[in-house]
Amino acid sequence: MKEKFRDEKFSKPTKFILDKILGIVDEYQARGIMLTLRQLYYQLVARAYIENKAQEYQKVSRIVTKARYNGLIDWDIIEDRSRISLIPYHYKNIPDFLMSMADSYRLDRWEGQEYYLELITEKDALSSVLSPIVYEKYHITFNVVRGYSSVTKLYEMSRRILKAVEIGKKPVILYIGDHDPSGLDMLRDIEERLKELTYGLKTEIVHVALTTEQIAQYNPPPNFAKLTDRRAENYIRLFGRESWEVDALRPDILVNILETAIQSYLDVDLMNRVIEKEIREIMTIKKIAEVMRNEENEKGFYT
Repeated sequence: MKEKFRDEKFSKPTKFILDKILGIVDEYQARGIMLTLRQLYYQLVARAYIENKAQEYQKVSRIVTKARYNGLIDWDIIEDRSRISLIPYHYKNIPDFLMSMADSYRLDRWEGQEYYLELITEKDALSSVLSPIVYEKYHITFNVVRGYSSVTKLYEMSRRILKAVEIGKKPVILYIGDHDPSGLDMLRDIEERLKELTYGLKTEIVHVALTTEQIAQYNPPPNFAKLTDRRAENYIRLFGRESWEVDALRPDILVNILETAIQSYLDVDLMNRVIEKEIREIMTIKKIAEVMRNEENEKGFYT
């Protein structure tokens, strides 16, 4: 929602960047995707509106803040994933509870499928881009690890993998991360540690993004590889001194890449039959809630 608290003027150079910001925000909003400030910044860099410099990032932050206070940018479209609010929830009554739960009622979308999939990413900033596809549409376990995964997270993942193998499924872990020394090394790290935690089982690890081929195709803006990273020497030998962040890909491009990867392991017709059954059962729950509401209203219970 846009709300105006101030009435300020923008200089001509600032207004140029602001116009570009508003265009990118509209693109994301049309897809129902929230933005982080970092994603917005990288989209401006990728489209050659600004240079990839720390001072430019700070400038974008100031413009966005000012635009929000002036009612030009929706307050809900920019999210801050570094600060979390835990808000209690409640229901008015049992029918209200049932109606709310009906919308979150889900069957196992992967029932009968040959593969068991999970997604792991180091990029918490991409959660709003990836969640609608991974978690909501395809019901795949989504792991955000913010760098190298903890042993706790990988142990939990290994238990799910072993459980899937027990019922005859083939486990596949999809990975999305930066093309930099640590981002690429995480592929090795995940594979080696999962193998140990699953008693030698070799799990397929798929590098969904960001790959060398995608860099050549989409030309995201580069950064310099961090020389302080102990993996930098080998990375520079293979790829040179530039590195790339997956955040710089346009959301529609990243979503298409991810969906293509998921669907290569998916029997779509089988999943659609599960979804059809799920819809029928949701309607049944809502009918039960309506019957309860009507009966209690007749008794004056909720009035």
